[in-house]
Amino acid sequence: MSEREWVIGVIGGSGLYAIDALENAQSIRVDSPWGEASDELVLGEIAGKRFVFLPRHGRGHRIPPSDLNFRANIDALKRAGCTDLLSISAVGSLREDLPPGKFVIVDQFIDRTFARQKSFFGAGLVAHVSMADPVCPALSDRAEAAANAAGADVHRGATYLAMEGPQFSSRAESELYRQWGCDVIGMTAMPEAKLAREAELPYALIAMVTDYDCWRSGEEHVEVHNVLEQMHANSATAAQTIVEFAKALPDERPANPIDTVLDHSLLTDLAIADRTLTAKLDAVGKRVFAARG
Repeated sequence: MSEREWVIGVIGGSGLYAIDALENAQSIRVDSPWGEASDELVLGEIAGKRFVFLPRHGRGHRIPPSDLNFRANIDALKRAGCTDLLSISAVGSLREDLPPGKFVIVDQFIDRTFARQKSFFGAGLVAHVSMADPVCPALSDRAEAAANAAGADVHRGATYLAMEGPQFSSRAESELYRQWGCDVIGMTAMPEAKLAREAELPYALIAMVTDYDCWRSGEEHVEVHNVLEQMHANSATAAQTIVEFAKALPDERPANPIDTVLDHSLLTDLAIADRTLTAKLDAVGKRVFAARG
């Protein structure tokens, strides 16, 4: 695949519900066969680069984690022409050296969610994408550099435990996740990262630590008001990180191995594939469907 224009999709998590730096901004509703996305997409430019913003929980934070329509969100961003996804997410810390206020560039996940639709594919059209390396290293490099340029205290490399929620962990769960080697904990990165991979969209995650999870001896248990205070403190730095990310992008986007991941993941012969499912995959599978005739 040749070089092309960048179109960066930004999925804003808790505390990041808008990007004021977007120029020529316009809001659009993108229809998806997978249902309603969390909100309208906001299209605009930063430093001459095209961006598409989606508040993950909707403006006003009205959608809880388990009710997010992850498939519609990723599908809508794909339909809007996004080439890459930058996810911003609030997390709790499972490590002493990742205090509130820290920005963490995540590189691995453990998925403990259980009540969510996790794939665009299924009976009648089967695909198995690799999630061995679930984020794009090149995009993560750019995210790390941008966060540093924005003045964030950045840690590179972490395992994110994705829990179902909406309740916070018990102390026993929190201690278990620490024993597993997890570094941060949140409720929204899965199946978001899996679906981004199926949609052939390179994905990077900037996790903003809002609190220590309840494992910490002598620490008060997590309360929403504490999380909100740290979220607001993080939000300005997160917004500036996006600006720095845009400023550092080269004019042309180089080809990425994730752009063609379905070439090696789609198993079903398209001649016998389920037509209803194929139709719903007209955005996610458009490239590979065309390539296979």
